[in-house]
Amino acid sequence: MSAPAITPVLVRLKLSLLRNGLRQSGGRKAAYITSAVFALLFAALQLIGLIALRGHAHAESVVVLALAVLGLGWAVMPLFFPSGDETLDPTRLVMLPLRPRPLVGALLTASLVGIGPLFTLCLLVGSVVAVARGGAAFAVGAVAVVLALLVCVALARAVAVANVRLLTSRKGRDLAVLSGLVIAIGAQIVNFGAQRLGASGLGELDPAAEVLQWVPPASAIGAVHAVSEGSYGPAAAQLALTAGALVALLAFWSRHLTRLMTSPDGSTLPGAESAAKERSSTGLARLLPAGRTGTVMERSLRYVWRDPKTKAAWVTSLAIGLIVPVFNAWQGTGSVYFACFAAGMLGIQMYNQFGQDTSAFWMVAMTISSPRDAYVELRARAYALLLITLPYATLVTVLTTAMLGDWRRLPEALGLSFALLGAMLATGAWTSARFPYSIPQEGYKNVAPGQVGLAWISIFGGMMAAALLCAPVIALTIWLNVSADGDDWTWLLLPAGTVYGAVLTAAGLKLAAPRTARRLPEILAAVSKG
Repeated sequence: MSAPAITPVLVRLKLSLLRNGLRQSGGRKAAYITSAVFALLFAALQLIGLIALRGHAHAESVVVLALAVLGLGWAVMPLFFPSGDETLDPTRLVMLPLRPRPLVGALLTASLVGIGPLFTLCLLVGSVVAVARGGAAFAVGAVAVVLALLVCVALARAVAVANVRLLTSRKGRDLAVLSGLVIAIGAQIVNFGAQRLGASGLGELDPAAEVLQWVPPASAIGAVHAVSEGSYGPAAAQLALTAGALVALLAFWSRHLTRLMTSPDGSTLPGAESAAKERSSTGLARLLPAGRTGTVMERSLRYVWRDPKTKAAWVTSLAIGLIVPVFNAWQGTGSVYFACFAAGMLGIQMYNQFGQDTSAFWMVAMTISSPRDAYVELRARAYALLLITLPYATLVTVLTTAMLGDWRRLPEALGLSFALLGAMLATGAWTSARFPYSIPQEGYKNVAPGQVGLAWISIFGGMMAAALLCAPVIALTIWLNVSADGDDWTWLLLPAGTVYGAVLTAAGLKLAAPRTARRLPEILAAVSKG
């Protein structure tokens, strides 16, 4: 008696998981339907755009690059969104009497169910229509669409099964939270590329397309274009390359799936040893001041390194603070004053200091019995932030100035950056005590339900106040630049901005400390919500 086919079972399982997930809450159903509508609408617009591209001289370059980016997206999707598809975790099937090889085929078929594969199919069909000319090209295009779609899905599955231990660990959740960084950087790169294409035309894509047309899954569309040009030899090679990539991915997937289903999970074995080693290490503590100040600084720096939400916020701020001034300087449209963006992005980390502690803030609250204790606590947190921000803001300013070659304005740009940083530290300390809010540890939300208004007041209100506090330094900068002999005195803006920022920070901490000591119960209740 032959074993029943598992492919229909897994397809029904995928549909059941999707259906039951939507039944959990109305909000989840609304979010899924909305995202599906927007994804399909975008896919339809892309399909129309690709069809309209038919006959364009650079159509092949556009579709080849689009499919290369699409393949990259399928490769990184399991790393950044491991919880987006529960069937990406094959450890759920380990205890079932299933053989890995037939399981690969069944999982591959089940993976074709969803919005992602449908979006990819629309893009592939549009790409074939854009470059195919003649019956032979459309016949090869039909094969190319199937092969490219299977390569994309198999690539995502292979990456997921090879990193399944990582994706189900704390480090995997850290990686998922950092997906916002990739989106931010990718948006800046796309913006830069769009500006370059707008100035130079689509011909700029041709050199990259010449290389990527031999990289699966883009090689499948390269084969369609080659047949349209009458180059049957290169077309056969590109199609064979795509098929070979699919076979290699399936073999890689099968091998790792076999290892996963037959070997014990040792991912947590070295955990105790590494934790003990970390506890015994006091290298960081030796470099910090003694007493409460050093303890609070070490705790804050460990949050930056170990807490997923704090780490994501810091890394994103560091990246965007560098990308904005450097990319503008690279395009020749920037200014040294754009370097202040780095200080501004990192200064935001001072806001909602107690919310970063979440419910663990009660341990901090137990150690605060006077305004002096609150002042030392806030001052140490500001010191920890300055330990990273000061050298980073200086580095970004020097790098931006070097790219623009405007060394004369370096002192005033640094002075403005330090003044802005001091203003944000001052307002951040005050709003942390006045408008605290909770940051959920699970999921992608950064504000607990019902506290969105507090977050807006804390961050944007504080930023507006910081801008007003910087007005004297900004006015002095403008006056020195417009006055006849002001260029000889612009170097004074560096010490003036540094001293002004330090005074603002000290004043903000002094004002925030008594309020923090008085409002400890309210702060604890606010940051523990959700």
